[in-house]
Amino acid sequence: MKRYLHLLIFLLITGLGGSQLAASDNQALLFKVEGAIGPATVDYLSRGFREARDGGAPLVVIQMDTPGGLDTSMRDIIRLIIDSPVPVVTYVSPGGARAASAGAYILYASHVAAMAPGTNVGAATPVQMGGGGPSFPGGGDDDEADNGAEENGDEADERGDERPRRDDLSATERKVLNDAIAYIRSLAEMRDRNADWAEEAVRDAASIGSREALEKNVIDYVAENLDDLFAQIDGRTVKVSTGEVTIRTEGMTARPVDPDWRNELLAIITNPNVAYILMLVGIYGLFFELANPGAIVPGVLGGISILLALFAFQALPINFAGLALMGLGVAFMVAEAFMPSFGILGIGGLVAFAFGSLLLFDTGVEAYELSLTLVLALSAVSAAVIVGITTMALRAHRRRVVFGREAMTGQLGVAAEDFVNGRGRVRLQGELWNAETTGPVSRGQTVRITRMDGLKLEVEAADDGEPR
Repeated sequence: MKRYLHLLIFLLITGLGGSQLAASDNQALLFKVEGAIGPATVDYLSRGFREARDGGAPLVVIQMDTPGGLDTSMRDIIRLIIDSPVPVVTYVSPGGARAASAGAYILYASHVAAMAPGTNVGAATPVQMGGGGPSFPGGGDDDEADNGAEENGDEADERGDERPRRDDLSATERKVLNDAIAYIRSLAEMRDRNADWAEEAVRDAASIGSREALEKNVIDYVAENLDDLFAQIDGRTVKVSTGEVTIRTEGMTARPVDPDWRNELLAIITNPNVAYILMLVGIYGLFFELANPGAIVPGVLGGISILLALFAFQALPINFAGLALMGLGVAFMVAEAFMPSFGILGIGGLVAFAFGSLLLFDTGVEAYELSLTLVLALSAVSAAVIVGITTMALRAHRRRVVFGREAMTGQLGVAAEDFVNGRGRVRLQGELWNAETTGPVSRGQTVRITRMDGLKLEVEAADDGEPR
């Protein structure tokens, strides 16, 4: 009897598990990519694609609305799509969304490309390369990405002469532009889409709406919503990394995949402004800990902050000249505290710090640029600290010496006894000192210290003062 009971329980468990697996077999994984594309986006999608592959998901949908992003992150995402054994559908949605700059490349690389009505794609010209490289009009700029959809046909031709031609570009600029054109053309040819318009999107920052994109074979479908999209792509055969796959979407639902805490943390610390603040908190925290050993709190906070900042920096395209200038500036400002130079080191450090901050992130993508307001605010705080240190140094320089041999001169004491032959004892600051004088001094009389010779004081009568 017990054997049959165990068999029944086993069948129930496997039956439930099989039904749950069957349900999950008809669920597409939905990833929402909104805002600038960066390291956090790569982490989010790489974890999601791994889950889709390991869980046997039938479809991956990237719902996208982006003004662009970092070139390295874009290429990482495209590699994920190309290597994916699961079909990837990129859907520019909702209405009013866009796939500009880096988003256009990702849309071209996807197995299925779709857009909702009222969306646009294009403006794929590389704006600027990290480290102060060439700059081009168009790609990644919010205004031009929006206006590009309106500037087609004759109006675009009229402006064509104003855009840079290859002959007008430097060798480095031509290299960057040609690389971007070749890359997007290769993606278009791989997915059998319009390669000529793709080149136009890179060279001239062209941008078009969803209906025109469908007519020009830039995308495969225009869909009102996900249900409409699933209905249209049902039965479509695409080529993935493992071979050809036929997409079956009848009765399919989408399961949204939200970023986990690690991805959210990465998204926060890879914000250039946050990474910048973390670096400064780390540097100043370690400085205060070294200046005041045993304080513990500054050292702990500084250590954590600087490690997080270094992790963010390795994920972001930073300008090492800017980072070196910032480090030099902080070193000068710290040196001002230990070797007061009456502001010379501090002012030089502040200038180096400010210029280094402005050069630190030079990506050409608005979402990954350092806020000028933040730089000015932190520079002003550093300037206030330098002024405070310099003021205290000047006051200390002018202040009368309050200890040691030099501090004894001019002090007032009281004769502890009548001086005999010019010798006696003086009470000074609660201590008895042997003293000598050239004039008469009687017990209780106020005397002024004129000189100190070893442990012997030379004094003179000072009836006009009060003893200390």
